[in-house]
Amino acid sequence: MNAFATKERSLRAHQGITLALLFTAGIVNFFDRSSLSVANTVVRGELHLNNAQMGWLLSAFSLSYGFAQLGLVAWLDRLGTRVMLGVGLAVWSLAQLLTGFVTSFPVFIILRILLGAGEAPFYPSGIRSVREWFSRGTRGRATALMSSSQTFGLAAAPPLLTLLMLRIGWRGMFEVLGGVGLVVALLWLLLHRPRAATMYSDETLTVIPTGSVYRELLTQRTVWGMMLGFGGVNYTAWLYIAWLPGYLQTERHLSLSQSGWLAAIPFLAGAFGMLASGFLADAFAARGYKLTSIHRTQIIVGMVLSAAASFFASHAYSLPAAVISISVAFGFIQFGGTSGWGYVQAVSPSHLVSALGALQNFASFLIASVAPVVTGMIVDRTHSFTLAFAVCSAVTLLGALSYATLGSPSGMKIEE
Repeated sequence: MNAFATKERSLRAHQGITLALLFTAGIVNFFDRSSLSVANTVVRGELHLNNAQMGWLLSAFSLSYGFAQLGLVAWLDRLGTRVMLGVGLAVWSLAQLLTGFVTSFPVFIILRILLGAGEAPFYPSGIRSVREWFSRGTRGRATALMSSSQTFGLAAAPPLLTLLMLRIGWRGMFEVLGGVGLVVALLWLLLHRPRAATMYSDETLTVIPTGSVYRELLTQRTVWGMMLGFGGVNYTAWLYIAWLPGYLQTERHLSLSQSGWLAAIPFLAGAFGMLASGFLADAFAARGYKLTSIHRTQIIVGMVLSAAASFFASHAYSLPAAVISISVAFGFIQFGGTSGWGYVQAVSPSHLVSALGALQNFASFLIASVAPVVTGMIVDRTHSFTLAFAVCSAVTLLGALSYATLGSPSGMKIEE
């Protein structure tokens, strides 16, 4: 065992390294997720794809990401966060790199499936690492900082990837992203240590779930509320992640470079929403409020306000009004979504956190996978995003309703 990792690092050093690596991996993760969206119109033109086919490419990622969640708990327990996230990083980065050489739609689909399966360990591994290394009173901030990597990544991706694509083409962009991801995978494997492998090991954090863990969770009403409710979060997030650059280019008639810069604004709003959610949750917790009540309230409020903003976006007549509405929608959905992950930690016994997070991700990404395909079909038929944004608003409201009714912590009857 590495002496530096187990003896010479302080607790704060382990925490800092873990969070820095998770933040970096998160940025790479969401650069890779948004790359096809940024290259949407160029890829469609070169490979002669319609909007519906592009929707299937975007959904192939989210479907494989969702299904891959189900097997993660057993593998996480067996291999740990260091190996699982390291291997996942390597797999998704290799798939990203090979996308630069794709020439046919079927091969493209296969690589998108590999990308989704490779990215699947990121959040379960990240949540488990945060649970291991951070105290109850600091997990809100740590989770928010880890989660904010996705929206910082999404905000930086449109302008930076557009610039990269204009310089070396969309194929070169995919190759560069894949290479960077492989480097981050190596850093994670070399520097990260799970808490159980250090002098700070805590036996209460290393309980191994039984084979019946999913059956145990699926008998809980709260779990169904979370699975369905978080589907509203991910449907909204994935619609904007997948189609925002395409929307700006086709419906608002912006150039590739213009859309790259403008698309960053809603994603920056999302980063602000995530950070605000985490810091606000910790502030309420310090005043003695229950974490379950804090996170559930923030989820519902965030989703309702996001739904309202998406509805306004569907009727926005000017470009500024559309960008402002989408920014508010994305900011509040990330505000609520961050508390969605906080709720997983607050409502679940420690030995079920990873399993509950995996179930939530599985179900929510099945719902989210509908967004790119439905949006592509709507745009092909109506030549407008108006109906797509209105549908998004309705799905988000249904998700909030699920949390408000089924998702009460009183429906979670599992002993620690």
